[in-house]
Amino acid sequence: MENTQTFDLRSLLSFNPEGGIIKFMGHRVLLFDAVAMGLLRRELFDRLGVSAARNVLTRLGYAHGWLAADHLSAEWPDLLGDPRFGPALHMLQGLVSISEFNFNVGNELHHTTCTWHDSYEAEQHVLQFGISTEPVCWTLTGFISGYTSRALGRELYCIEHKCVGKGDAYCSVEARLIEDWGPEIHDHLPFFREKTIDGILEDVTAKLRKAERRLIQLKKTLDTDIYSSGIIANSSVMRDTLSLAKRAAKVDSFVMLTGETGSGKELIARLIHDESARSSRPFVSASCSAVSPSLLESEFFGHARGAFPGADRDRAGLFEGPRGGTVFIEKIEEMPFEMQAKLLRVIQEGSVCRVGEAISRPVDFRIIAASNRDLEEDVKSGRFRSDLYYRLCVIGLTMPPLRQRVEDILPLARFFLAMMNKGSGRGVKGFSPAAVECLLRHDWPGNVRELQNVVERAVALCAGTRVELEDLPHGLRKPSFRPVVHDDIRPLREIERKYVLAVFELAKGDKKLAATKLDIGLRTLYRKLEEYGVR
Repeated sequence: MENTQTFDLRSLLSFNPEGGIIKFMGHRVLLFDAVAMGLLRRELFDRLGVSAARNVLTRLGYAHGWLAADHLSAEWPDLLGDPRFGPALHMLQGLVSISEFNFNVGNELHHTTCTWHDSYEAEQHVLQFGISTEPVCWTLTGFISGYTSRALGRELYCIEHKCVGKGDAYCSVEARLIEDWGPEIHDHLPFFREKTIDGILEDVTAKLRKAERRLIQLKKTLDTDIYSSGIIANSSVMRDTLSLAKRAAKVDSFVMLTGETGSGKELIARLIHDESARSSRPFVSASCSAVSPSLLESEFFGHARGAFPGADRDRAGLFEGPRGGTVFIEKIEEMPFEMQAKLLRVIQEGSVCRVGEAISRPVDFRIIAASNRDLEEDVKSGRFRSDLYYRLCVIGLTMPPLRQRVEDILPLARFFLAMMNKGSGRGVKGFSPAAVECLLRHDWPGNVRELQNVVERAVALCAGTRVELEDLPHGLRKPSFRPVVHDDIRPLREIERKYVLAVFELAKGDKKLAATKLDIGLRTLYRKLEEYGVR
C-alpha cells in the first residue's frame, strides 16, 4: 500500500495553466479566499442566527469530507485506508496545520485526537466577531466527521474541545464512533442533522410572516400619512439627505434640521428616531411658535400646582415625556432668549425643574431641532445663543426645497393622488400631459405640503378619470419661465452658449436681429460669436 509518506499529494491536483477548470482527484474544485468565507459566516449569523449558521457550516463541512472520502473510495481505496491521509488532505487544502495526530485503537480511525494550528475558520471568526465563548471550527469538525464516517462506513463524529477562536493557544479535536461518545455528543448531534436547519428555517419563515402581518396592519393605520410608504427620494439631493439622516440615526448626537416650511423636516425627524436605538421609546414634538411665550416654559419644563394662575394641578413638561425617546422641537428660532438659557441648562445637567418647583427631575432624551431660518445668521446677530446652537447642531442637516427636487414632484403627486383616491373613493387615475407640465414648472414655495393640498383640490374637482389643467389652482396655471432642472446640471456658460447659438440660427445669421431678440448690444453678440468660434 502506498502511504502518505511516499505519495505526492500534489499529483492529485491538476489544472490548465492558461486558466479554467481546476481538478482535484479528477473532480472540479474551486479556490475561495478565506476572507470571503468569513464574510459568508457573517451573513449567515446576521440573517439566520448563531444556531442556524453553525448548522449550515457544520453540514457544509460534513458534505465536503464525505465527498472527499467517496472520491478516494472510487479511485484510490488504498489511500482511504491510510489513517494519515485524512489529515494530510486537510493541510493540502489550506484549512489547518496539524502538529499532532493520534489514533488510539490499532491502525483505525475509531478514536482519534488531533492538534491544529492556523485554523482558517478560527482566524476568520475572530476577525469578524472577536473572541467566542465556545469552539468555532464547525466546518472543519464537520469535514472530519463526514470523511471518517464515509471511510469507516459507520457513524463517527468529531468534537472540538480547545479552539483559537475562543482564546486557546491551539485547536484540539477528538473523533469517536457515536456509540463511544457519552452524553456530551447529544449537544452536538443537532448541528450535523438536516432536520435542525429545516426546523430553524421554518421558524424564521413563520416569524417573517408574522412580522409581515404586523406591517400590513400598521400600514392600514398609517395609510393617510406619506411616511407609511417611506420618503420619496428619486432626486440625488434628496437621496443624499436621506443617507445623511440614516447615518445620523445610528449615533445619539443631537441633530439640527434646517429647511423651508413644508419641506418635510418632521418626516425626516421621525425617520431618524425610527432607525435609532431609541425607536422603542416615544417621539414627542412641540413648536415654539404654536405656544405663547408666557406658556412656553410650562409647556417644555412642566409646572407645579399653584405656580401661576390657572395651574390647578401638577403637570409634566415636554422633556419628561420621552423617557429615553426623542424630542422634536419645531421653529426653535422662535424660542425666547431667556428660554434658550434654561434649555441649555437642562441639556448640560440632564435634569429639569418644573416651574414653581425646586426639585430636579432626571430626564433622558435626544433632541432633534428644526428651523426655517439659517440659525448661524441668528447667532451672528445675537438673536440666538451660540452655546445652545453648537450643542444642538452636532449634526446639521439641510432639507432641500421641492423646487430643487424636480424628479420627486411627479412621484409625490402620484402618491398623494392614490392616497386621496383611497380616502374619497374617487377613480382618478393620473394627470394629463398639460397638468404634468404645470406641476413641474411651478416653484412650490409651500414645498411638499403645498403639493399635497394642490393634489387634494384637483382630485375633489376632477370631473373625469385624470386631473386636467383646469383642475389645478389658477395661480399654478399662470405661465412660468422657470426651467425644469434635473440632476444633470450644466455650467451656466454652456447653457448660454447653446441658447445664443440657437437664437442666432433662428435669426438665419442676421446678427442685428439676433442681438435685438437677446436684448444685448451688437458688439456683445460679435464678441460672444467670436468666443464660440463662429465667423
